[in-house]
Amino acid sequence: MAMADQRNDKPARPANPRERRGWLSRIAPGVRNIAKRDTPDNLWVKDPDSGEMLYRPDLEAALWVTPSGAHMRIGSKLRLDYTFDDASYERIATPIVIDDPLNFPDDKPYPERLKAARKATGEQDSMAIGYGHIRGQPAMVIVQDFTFMGGSLGMAAGETFVKAAQEAVKRQVPLVIFTASGGARMQEGTLSLMQMARTTLALNEVKAAGLPYVVVLTDPTTGGVTASYAMLGDIHLAEPNATIGFSGRRVIEQTIRETLPPGFQRSEFLVEHGMVDQVVKRADLPEKLSSILKTLMMGRERLSAA
Repeated sequence: MAMADQRNDKPARPANPRERRGWLSRIAPGVRNIAKRDTPDNLWVKDPDSGEMLYRPDLEAALWVTPSGAHMRIGSKLRLDYTFDDASYERIATPIVIDDPLNFPDDKPYPERLKAARKATGEQDSMAIGYGHIRGQPAMVIVQDFTFMGGSLGMAAGETFVKAAQEAVKRQVPLVIFTASGGARMQEGTLSLMQMARTTLALNEVKAAGLPYVVVLTDPTTGGVTASYAMLGDIHLAEPNATIGFSGRRVIEQTIRETLPPGFQRSEFLVEHGMVDQVVKRADLPEKLSSILKTLMMGRERLSAA
């Protein structure tokens, strides 16, 4: 018994550092390090509808449309790449405005929110402009990025829209916009609401020049954006199942004290009720836009000749 106690009291031999790494490292040295270095954290993406985990390269090849048909939100660069021929286009510089004109009080300073959004998206604000060809048809394209503070409409976005409209008139090409917004930007107060009127006046110049203005509504398009330039197009297209409206469903139901029908404020519902002309899948949008722009520009040429 004493001998047993003596053996148990004997200090354990320190483990070899190599042994502590486990059996896998012993039969395949370096495997663990390779896995950490080569495997990205975002290799798999969850389908918002089915919950299925999707392989990211496959999702990218499908233009971020899931097998269940969900059209996931995409940023400005991807949208421009998907829209223009061979992802080739000219980026139009967006105007620079004052970052915090009202010195808006908040739990996090507004300039810091802008800085974080710019770092995350690589864009100056919620709108970006590109000029190029869509299946051979020249066009000026605006894209709203919902990732940038909910695609909110503020002074910078308003100035960008006006700039795009002016460039379209200058180059005598159609204007196309992909909308995605939660509405006006609260940190800019009345100044953001003024952009609804400014963008409408800019559109008047486009229409006075006889140039087409086509709107593609993506998920979500709501608030003051819907109440202004998102509903002033010559043609309104929408991606499948996109949320489109002014106020949210819950607010409307509480206001009118009625239960809204299924699918209310979705693209397909709005086509049936005449608010949207057609629902178009993302992969088909360039061809559809090209056909529309070609037809509308032919009409303009006939009017000019007459």
